[in-house]
Amino acid sequence: MSTVAPVSTKSTEADPVTVADTETERLIRQRLHEARPADEVLGEEHGGSRAVPSGVRWVVDPIDGTVNFMYGVPAYAVSVAAQVDGHSVVGVVVDVAREVVYGATLGGGAWVADGDGTRVPLRCNPVDRAELALVATGFGYAADRRRAQGRIVAELLPQVRDIRRIGAAALDLCMVASGAVDAHYEHGLSPWDWAAGGLIAAEAGAVVVTPPPDSRADEGHITVAVAPGIADEFLGLLDEAGAREPLA
Repeated sequence: MSTVAPVSTKSTEADPVTVADTETERLIRQRLHEARPADEVLGEEHGGSRAVPSGVRWVVDPIDGTVNFMYGVPAYAVSVAAQVDGHSVVGVVVDVAREVVYGATLGGGAWVADGDGTRVPLRCNPVDRAELALVATGFGYAADRRRAQGRIVAELLPQVRDIRRIGAAALDLCMVASGAVDAHYEHGLSPWDWAAGGLIAAEAGAVVVTPPPDSRADEGHITVAVAPGIADEFLGLLDEAGAREPLA
């Protein structure tokens, strides 16, 4: 399968945008405006106000995992969340290649549904030792940040079961919720990366740490979702590795 050609790039030449990204976001914005014309929308490709509004704001990532999508790697998603005062209250992540939908409402639990629409409740794994944890992470596009992230991986790898790099943060967060991995951490995510998946993980029982709602990728804040049985231990490992501080 040939790759999908990017139409532009963002933070670096390795950070692509495709027609599918821009047109998917355009369609989602149109549907949201038709249904909720007074609400604000923040999207990865078409932007929005950096300031956190006092009312409802929809946070949209039209394709999370664009590089995977370009190369035909079946791990990319559409992520949509509704936030009130910067806090997610509803979130949906569509695993496009697997035709699976993850969702959650604040205080209402998290679920996953396949093609027939049947919802199955989600709960994190009952893992109780970090040395048995499968951990997902991701990397930025700037070379200096990647070097720092590589050093953190080298510190963590001997202390956990293994580390995976899926390439789509929204899916990583949903995988914590479903028990497909036990923890996810990543520096430099923007609200559209974690707004839906973070809520889904939290409603499945995960301990979740997210950046400030007005932050952006270049600030380098960490996002964490971890099964509750290893939360204190895993956060301690991140502290020991110097990973809780922002990475430039």
